[in-house]
Amino acid sequence: MQFTAHDISLLLNGTVEGDPAATVSQLAKIEEAGPGCLSFLSNPKYEQFLYTTNASVVIVNNDQLLTAPVKATLIRVENAYSAFTVLLDKYNTIKLDKKGIEQPSFIHPTAQVGEGAYIGAFAYIGQNVTIGDNCKIYPNVNVGDNVTLGNNVTLFAGATVYFDCVIGNNVTIHSGAVIGSDGFGFAPNPDGTYTKIAQIGNVVIEDDVEIGANTAIDRATMGSTIIRKGVKIDNLVQVAHNVEVGVNTVIAGQAGISGSTKIGEHAVIGGQVGISGHLYIAGGTQVSAQTGINSSINEEGQVFGGTPYMPFKEYLRAHAKLRRLPEIDRKVYELEKLIEELRKGTAKE
Repeated sequence: MQFTAHDISLLLNGTVEGDPAATVSQLAKIEEAGPGCLSFLSNPKYEQFLYTTNASVVIVNNDQLLTAPVKATLIRVENAYSAFTVLLDKYNTIKLDKKGIEQPSFIHPTAQVGEGAYIGAFAYIGQNVTIGDNCKIYPNVNVGDNVTLGNNVTLFAGATVYFDCVIGNNVTIHSGAVIGSDGFGFAPNPDGTYTKIAQIGNVVIEDDVEIGANTAIDRATMGSTIIRKGVKIDNLVQVAHNVEVGVNTVIAGQAGISGSTKIGEHAVIGGQVGISGHLYIAGGTQVSAQTGINSSINEEGQVFGGTPYMPFKEYLRAHAKLRRLPEIDRKVYELEKLIEELRKGTAKE
């Protein structure tokens, strides 16, 4: 789709400086943009590219001063960065705007599909599924029996939602994610074998949640694994059975949360963090990458790092000492050697 500089200025409440009829059809970085591209400048470090860019239209701040001729049409706004994020969101919405039911796909006769839905080819919609309005279910998605999807849910290609799970409104689940797979429950037997414990619960995902590609959220043994409103989960995250993740918590890639752990509101969990089971992590906790948490955190708003975890400032001091271990080891060796020489009376004065 093509838009003119005038159209964009109306959307952003900006002022056109140049050709209002200049057209753009794609977005690009200012240093890489070509004809027909829309870009922006907000960081002074990139100002040099304003005078060399081939972009047709560039969004700049109202107070941007020009020190050389500019080929592009400019749109002046209060905050160029914020304005460009608005355009990114609008562009993405248009790009992903799909409707209708593609064939071949399977929708069970008992399933209910809301208005404005898109269901891609080879998708499977099981028995007694309820799909809200304006949902987008991309190709090769599997939605199991008795699943409920709210309004404006997007399941990207290859995502799987197991039976009985409940997903709220405005939820995005990316490709390869698995919602409701069995929790890791096995009972040891006297002979050293294991008996599987049936996982009969489900997963409940509240409104405004986004879940990254290839993330797995296990169903509860009984009851529900719960992802509260506004949670953002990165790619390749493991959330085990009966975990509860609090409102607006953020979890980065490759983190693993063991069974029955409860995480409070507004927590920040870094990449590759490991959290043991049956713990409580207080609201507002921040955990740096690769931290190992093996006991509950009861005081809110604390920052931790290291394995096992410790207050972040202590972790930084300990890490600084760790880097000096070879030097410390050499000094200890020299001191031991000196002590031994003193004992033997052979030390040099």
